[in-house]
This record gives sequence, C-alpha cells and structure tokens, in this order.
Amino acid sequence: MLEILNSEIIACERCPRLRRHSAEVAQLKRRAYRDQTYWGLPVPSFGDPAAHILILGLAPGAHGSNRTGRMFTGDRSGEILYKVLHETGFASRATSVSREDGLTLHDLYITAAAHCAPPGNKPTPEELRNCRPYFERELELLPNLRVVVALGKIAFDVYLDTLKSRGLIASRTPFVFGHDVQYRTGADQPVLIGSYHPSQQNTSTGKLTEKMLTDVFRRARNAAGPGRLQEIER
Repeated sequence: MLEILNSEIIACERCPRLRRHSAEVAQLKRRAYRDQTYWGLPVPSFGDPAAHILILGLAPGAHGSNRTGRMFTGDRSGEILYKVLHETGFASRATSVSREDGLTLHDLYITAAAHCAPPGNKPTPEELRNCRPYFERELELLPNLRVVVALGKIAFDVYLDTLKSRGLIASRTPFVFGHDVQYRTGADQPVLIGSYHPSQQNTSTGKLTEKMLTDVFRRARNAAGPGRLQEIER
C-alpha cells in the first residue's frame, strides 16, 4: 500500500549526504522561518491513490518541502504548480502552504526522483538510483496510471531509466526531452509528457510561464482520457 511505502520513505537512510544536508538545513533554518519546525526528513509522495496522472519532480527544496514535509509546498515552485493544478481541476485549492492546509488532489499523484533535499538541488546519479526502488513500487501501486508528467530533464531521464531497467524500452535515445512533448513508451505503458521544471529560475526568466504549464496539464488530462476527474466534475 502507498501509506506503508510512504512510511518507509520517511524512515529511509540510504543516502548519508542527503540525510545530513536535510537535517542541517532543518536545524539552521532560514531567517524567515526561524519560528517554524522544519520537517527535515525524506518527503513522502502525495495525492490520489486512484490517480490516472503522476507528476515526477526532482527533489524537495531545502526550505520548501524539506520545511513543510509535502511535495512542492512552501516555495516558489509550488506557487505556480498548485495554481495551475487548481485551474485545471486537479487540486482543491490554488495555494499549498502546509501539509495540514487541507489541500487534496483529484486524479493526480505527486512523487520525486529523490525524496531528500540535495545540496545545490543536485542529487548524484547514485542517490537517484538509491531512491528509484521507491518510484518503481509506486508505479506498481498506482493501477490506474495513464500519464506520467516529468518536470525537468532529470525526472524525464529517471523515468526512462526505470522503463529501460524493466525491459520496457530498449533505449532512451528515441525520447528527447522538451517542454510539452508527448511520447508513447509502449502499448500498455503510460503516456510520457515532458515539461520544464517550475523552478524559480525558470519562471522568473520566462522560460516557463503559467500558460505553458497549464498547457501541459491540459494535455495530460486529454491523454488520460475519461476517468475520475470527469466523474468528479459531473
């Protein structure tokens, strides 16, 4: 079950460098959050267990998810992401500030290539491999999955590496990362959609706009076909 898997993620100690960094950030804190208690642990995945669409991100932000304990919550990346998810019908509210704020996801599940905050937002290849078994189990525990939205090239490559290791694709070569690109990875496999990551760097420079991200999730919704989201709207 996903709840059991998330409890294993929270207790994980596979990557000493990441665990040390996450704990140090949680102890030192950022001045703006000095009065808050940081999560400081691996951040569990979040969302609808019956989801047709999965978001695969990179890793928790040091003062975002590593502080709040929920994916894409508490930083600039989450500000645009949850606004778009609300506009496209996947999230119950447009803002995400705390894991206790009541936000719920409809037909959507959010996970990450690495569940601990990495220094410089750059997990090593070994750290990504250490975390991948959790992702592989999530794929098995999401039986209705029809679409994977990979936010950023690293997440895109992690998903393709996962498929290759399971013998579901022969090579990553045919799948070139780009924004709002869509691929079929096999007759019985979810559609893969690539997107620029909603990082502050990408949104502040205009590389990724709200409209561009909205288009991605409209595409994902269309690719998923009829499902629970449409049932909820009736």
